Amino acid sequence: MSNRVVVTGMGAVSPVGNDADEFVKNILDSKVGVAPITDFDASDTGITVAAEVKDFDPGKRLTKRDYKRLDKYAQYALYTAKEAMEQAGLKDGENYQPEDLGVIYGTGIGGIQTIQEQTEKAYTKGPKRVSPLFVPKSISNMAVGNVSMYFDARNTSQTIVNACASGTNAIGNAYEYIKAGKAKVMIAGGTEAAVTKMGIAGFASLTALSTATDPKDASLPFDKDRNGFVMGDGAGTLILEDYDHAKARGAKILAEVVGYGTTSDAYHLTAPDPEGKGAIAAMKQAIDEGGIKPEELDYVNAHGTATHANDVSEAGAIGKLFKDNDHLKTSSIKGMIGHSLGAAGGLEAVAVVGALENDQMPVNVGMKNKDPEIKIDLVNDQNKNDSIKTAISNSFGFGGHNAVIALRKWEEN
Repeated sequence: MSNRVVVTGMGAVSPVGNDADEFVKNILDSKVGVAPITDFDASDTGITVAAEVKDFDPGKRLTKRDYKRLDKYAQYALYTAKEAMEQAGLKDGENYQPEDLGVIYGTGIGGIQTIQEQTEKAYTKGPKRVSPLFVPKSISNMAVGNVSMYFDARNTSQTIVNACASGTNAIGNAYEYIKAGKAKVMIAGGTEAAVTKMGIAGFASLTALSTATDPKDASLPFDKDRNGFVMGDGAGTLILEDYDHAKARGAKILAEVVGYGTTSDAYHLTAPDPEGKGAIAAMKQAIDEGGIKPEELDYVNAHGTATHANDVSEAGAIGKLFKDNDHLKTSSIKGMIGHSLGAAGGLEAVAVVGALENDQMPVNVGMKNKDPEIKIDLVNDQNKNDSIKTAISNSFGFGGHNAVIALRKWEEN
């Protein structure tokens, strides 16, 4: 095998679209998916807006038998995996062997909807009323388990639970698996369905969430008036494939994954290292492996959560590593889709591939008055069509987890 790893399929469920094409189009059109919470009454949490998935119908791609016993986070994973496999044109026994196909997903919390529902039932109706499916629906590995069973994927099957770095770690680990010659095709991404009363209440108690009531003022990455992140839901899936395998079957190649970096801050439970040492190291690992010099990189998809600690630390890290780069642009798409925790890296990877394909970077939506502490150049409507051939996507999580993937625009050579 060539040890080159390419993207041949994508899938998305998100607050701005429930397939990859719609998601990418709306991201590049700067559509905002933050809105008042509708799935439950959140008034007593002090939080009124979130980036909920809208109009999701699992029956559009799956049979009821496929999804009825799955928590929503696992439904999202299976739904996007099917979309991505269809786009890639991969069919069991025709152009891949089960032993060559693996699955790796990230999730921050797993089946929190099931946990919330069944805990309430245990306390109101008694423990004997708890569903026998409580454990199989709630545990974090069941998205991967169900995707593997659906596609008869008999290579590695892994779940990454690294908080908000989970999705990018999953894609990075899948990239490494193919690069090492251990698999030919990997289904990889991130999935989350944590916009629940418990999910909102938990992050609200940390004072991590925006308390804005107007959706336009809620998720403001790198803005001086930002006041916390907005919870989001969804899933993003990539099909990663060995280049020789993809070429042999005539697959359309969307982009190339060329590097991966992952480090730990070893600093604090919830706060990033203010000096950004771990973030710098992870970004450097990714571009070094990808053969991208710091002065050559075109675009950074920032973690950009709209919290003061993250935005200042991440912007500082980007500024230090790429200090000699006079054209680099950065943006966070969380102003449009909120922060979907373990799914963030998956959805943002889909957005970056879409940006490379369309020669357009996503605008840093939500930034009205740039924080003077933020010294990096952000993507706006005037520069969004600047050349983009190389990109990195950052994800950083509670516990100090840092994950970065590097991608190149696909050019046959």
